[in-house]
Amino acid sequence: MRRFPAARVLLAIVLAFPLASTSQSTAPPDLDSYVASSMKTFDVPGMAVAIVKDGKTLVAKGYGVRKLGDPTAVDQFTTFGIGSNTKAFTTAALATLVDEGKLSWDDPVYQRLPGFVMYDPYVSHEMTIRDLLTHRSGMGLGEGDLLFWPHSTYSRADVIYRLRFMKPQSSFRSRYAYDNLLYMTAGQIIPAVTGTTWDDYVRQRIFAPLGMNHTDLSTTGYKAGGDYASPHSRVDGKLQVIPFEDLDNAAPAGAINSCAADMAKWVQLQLNRGKYVDHDGRLFTEQRSKEMWTAQTILPIEDPPAPLAGLKANFADYALGWGLRDYHSRKLVGHTGGVGGFVSRVMLAPEENLGVVVLTNAEEGGAFDSILYHVLDYYFHLPATDWIAGFKAVKDQEEKQAAETMKKAEGARDANSKPSLPLEKYAGVYNDPWYGPITIRMENAGLVMSFDHTPGMIGDLQHWQYDTFKAHWRVRTIEDAFVTFSLNPDGSIDSARMAAVSPLADFSFDYQDLLLKPAVSPSKK
Repeated sequence: MRRFPAARVLLAIVLAFPLASTSQSTAPPDLDSYVASSMKTFDVPGMAVAIVKDGKTLVAKGYGVRKLGDPTAVDQFTTFGIGSNTKAFTTAALATLVDEGKLSWDDPVYQRLPGFVMYDPYVSHEMTIRDLLTHRSGMGLGEGDLLFWPHSTYSRADVIYRLRFMKPQSSFRSRYAYDNLLYMTAGQIIPAVTGTTWDDYVRQRIFAPLGMNHTDLSTTGYKAGGDYASPHSRVDGKLQVIPFEDLDNAAPAGAINSCAADMAKWVQLQLNRGKYVDHDGRLFTEQRSKEMWTAQTILPIEDPPAPLAGLKANFADYALGWGLRDYHSRKLVGHTGGVGGFVSRVMLAPEENLGVVVLTNAEEGGAFDSILYHVLDYYFHLPATDWIAGFKAVKDQEEKQAAETMKKAEGARDANSKPSLPLEKYAGVYNDPWYGPITIRMENAGLVMSFDHTPGMIGDLQHWQYDTFKAHWRVRTIEDAFVTFSLNPDGSIDSARMAAVSPLADFSFDYQDLLLKPAVSPSKK
């Protein structure tokens, strides 16, 4: 999801020559102080950390508070949204069906999910379950995420139906572009094959046998006093508590909420190649484990910013629900996750029999990554690096560049220009081929835009310049967007396009994929 990578996107790992296992069988002695420093630097109210080594859980504990203004501490059972770390659970659920012979990774999707149609008929016929899981469909980055983010009234079936209207951004299987909708689609194959919902299947086949008793699939039933972290986001420059996001209609892509103690069990299972650690039996076979950690889609590699030069990878790929990369010649397998007010990181170093989980209740990737690499360096016997300072420097530079970009745009704006038409001429119902209806209406002598199937997306259209307005959403966790109208020769409105205002906007606000056409030409009213 947006944030189910994502957060921003995900990274992780795979292959090098086997190395000798490290000797450490204890947690880093400075872990508590390092976590505290990361939380302070990145302004994160609460965290939970799990470290698994050689089949044992060395750390499963909480830090900080569940909610700003409330002293209740995070503990090992406090749940956090894990966002796109859910994707590995969806893949594991499908792996159990592969093991049982009920499906194959390379089954055409339309054979397992009747009515599945993509924009391109060739892709509709050729797309396999494997393709759903590997971000190589040809869709653009985060394309279609506005169908569920922010929470919409569309069902999972509605979202799958609307895939047929989404134009590809590249050719099929030609390049990597992270998406959420196809993971949600993959999850819906489970009820199509088994008659059991994705939600119940994951509870019964994964959570129950692993004893993940504090893990759930929705925040809608949360009650005051429960052991869960509240989401936090920086709104207009100030960190504050924000409402939980309802992700039920995209659950297989990012709806799981879990805690340090339960995620440690999940990591143990993964490192044990699908075999339960504390009792007989398997969730999935070793062959399925190998497949889920095998590269499928090549990711582009760029040099990291100077403060993070030590993170330069030799390769990066996406497998099945996991990202692959190397770090100091070790194989890493991992993923990030993000959903409104939470970001998380799960990382496995199979050659070291090591797993690390970091959960946070704020949207600060540098916080979890600084801790992750500090832990990896300890077990890999590497010299100490001040990762907190490195990630903070990169964050500061990104924010500075974004501010300069927005300031430059403000300076180039023709504030004295006026719209081509009277404001009421822009009002009306517009339709996007995949999202559907979006309404612009007059209110208090100004224009107000609302996404008809997304109750929280109501924004005031502030004139920017010429025929471009800025949608300033009343729910301030939604990224502002430019709305630019194009006119026909007769002065009527032909269409409108949108784009995020901030360069730092999460990719799930995929405004650029919308093409709004008047349902009824405003000029004809």
